[in-house]
Amino acid sequence: MKDCEKDPPILIEKAKGTRLYDHEGRFYYDTISSWWCNIHGHNHPNIKKAIKKQLSLLDHVLFAGFTHKNAIELAERLISLAPRSLNKAFFSDNGSTAVETALKMSFQYWQNIGKRDKTRFICLDRGYHGDTIGAMSVSGVDLFNGIFKPLFFSSYKSPAPYCYRCPMGKQKTTCNIDCLKPLEDTLKNDHQKIAALILEPLVMAAGGMIIYPGEYLKRIERMVKKYNIHLILDEIATGFGRTGKMFACEYVDADPDFMCLSKGLTSGSMALGATLTTNKVYEAFYDDDKKKTFYHGHTYTANPIACSVALASLDIFKKENTLRRIKKIMSLFHKRMEDFRKLSIIGDVRYIGMIGAMELVKNRKTKEAFGGKERIGLEIYKEGLKRNILLRPLGNIIYLFLPLCITECELDFVMNESFKVISKVSARYIQEHTK
Repeated sequence: MKDCEKDPPILIEKAKGTRLYDHEGRFYYDTISSWWCNIHGHNHPNIKKAIKKQLSLLDHVLFAGFTHKNAIELAERLISLAPRSLNKAFFSDNGSTAVETALKMSFQYWQNIGKRDKTRFICLDRGYHGDTIGAMSVSGVDLFNGIFKPLFFSSYKSPAPYCYRCPMGKQKTTCNIDCLKPLEDTLKNDHQKIAALILEPLVMAAGGMIIYPGEYLKRIERMVKKYNIHLILDEIATGFGRTGKMFACEYVDADPDFMCLSKGLTSGSMALGATLTTNKVYEAFYDDDKKKTFYHGHTYTANPIACSVALASLDIFKKENTLRRIKKIMSLFHKRMEDFRKLSIIGDVRYIGMIGAMELVKNRKTKEAFGGKERIGLEIYKEGLKRNILLRPLGNIIYLFLPLCITECELDFVMNESFKVISKVSARYIQEHTK
């Protein structure tokens, strides 16, 4: 709040494509897709058309005892795109509620089939799954969640596959994904107590844009199946083309028990969440016994306008050949990301699809991180705004989460200006600390 008083929020009045415009007419490239949700660019004509059309028909209806065409079609479309075992959809309001739905559904599944000891969850120590109590209980980012720990239910936490800062002290050349060992030990010893394992596939977003090997995810899938534990994949940030595929789990053909979706689901224009699951899970709730009912719902579940927007967004993927078109852009983006390794305060560069991250360090040899009070990320953010780009840091991580509609010309501008910004801050830091 003190920061807001010192630097008031920028008043944004309009947006178009990859740009945000403030009240003075100054523009900023939305390089983080307005918190990772705007896929096709702001004010896409097809999205606006879908909203207007739906408003003339049906604005909202309760999703209990009623349904509507948009919800039915969206469920069918999502299932057709999802991993093969996922064939049921449950709608909610946003990413956090999509995760809460998966957690509660997994928990109750085991209760319904008589395995009442399976009440715990396992997650990664740098994972992040939302800001509601259940989602925070299976997250590990203390910066966001630490104050609320007394409210959490207990969960098992396993080391994250943070290759740059390997929790096992290994190097990439000598590592055999050894960070899986503690997780496997937990599963072996306590699998009878564990309902599900939750993680973000290939990219741990809020935990520091940690990009990890596909083999890690594939091995986890094998482990949970071996020990009869549900696998919940949180594709809220990674879904809908962010990694170059519709869903990140496609890189290793992972087939989870639950998949949580939001953000890019509506290209950032409406609030909507979805939790996909299997027939096996569904059938555990199909009973005359009311105790087996899934008593969970939201006022805006499957809102007709939000569902119409989600359908329009999926149509844009087809009409604009989005996944095919971004292949060339991705290649250029990855090539340009490598340039940042030249800068002295960049310790690590990582990228996948249209996601890229640079980790800021004081010392590249020791990997010493900047302290919280130094706030070098904030310095880069302010410098970026002067050059018309939004470089919002995650602590010591400067990242790009680019809209899939970005052109080569726009990419060139973003990468050039980002390099200038970080280069300037890097030079200033070196000068100040070598006097």
